[in-house]
Amino acid sequence: MIGKLKGIIDSYGEDYVILDVGGVGYQVHCASRTLQALPPPGEAAVLSIETYVREDQIKLFGFRTDHEREWFRLLQTVQGVGARVALAVLGTLSPADLASAIALRDKAAVARTPGVGPKVAERIVTELKDKAPSFANVDPAVVHLAGAIDDQRAPRPMRDAISALVNLGYGQPQATAAIAAAARGAGENAETAQLIRLGLKELSK
Repeated sequence: MIGKLKGIIDSYGEDYVILDVGGVGYQVHCASRTLQALPPPGEAAVLSIETYVREDQIKLFGFRTDHEREWFRLLQTVQGVGARVALAVLGTLSPADLASAIALRDKAAVARTPGVGPKVAERIVTELKDKAPSFANVDPAVVHLAGAIDDQRAPRPMRDAISALVNLGYGQPQATAAIAAAARGAGENAETAQLIRLGLKELSK
C-alpha cells in the first residue's frame, strides 16, 4: 500500500493532481481545499495517501496531512458516506471546522457540502460525536451544553435564551456558545433575560 508520495507537481485535473515521483506520474484524487493549497506545476509537494484497491482499479486519494487522512477514513464509517462524499466534506470544511461542527452538532455547516443533504449531515454529526478526534478549540462547556440542548436536558432559562438569540438571527452554534459563556459568568440560577443580555455581550466581542 502507498502511504505517502513526495514528488513534483506535473499537472492538475478537475479533482486530481498528477504527481511525478521519479519519472512515474501518479494520479491522486484530492479535496478541492487540498488542490487549492498545493503549489503550481514544477514545484515539489508531499501528500499523505489513502490507497483504494478494487477488482477493476487502484485509486489514490491525497491529503496535506495525516490528520486530514484520518478524517477521510472516519467520515466513511458513517452510513451513506463513501469516498466521494468524504472528500467533498473535506473540500468544504477544514478538519478543525469539521470537528467544531460535530462538537456543536451544527448540521447546517456540514450540509453546506455539495451533495450532502440534511439526513446525511445529521448522521455525520450524530455518529461521529463520540468517535471524532479532539474538538479543536471548542470550549468543553459549549460541547456539553450543545448536547444538553439537543437532548432537552439544559435548564429552561438557558434553552429559552438560546431560542431568543436564534430568533434574533444568530446561528444555533453561535447562540449556544454565547449562552454557555454567559451561564458560566452568571451562575446556574440565572434568569432568561439576564442570560440573553450577557449572551448578546459575548456575541458583540
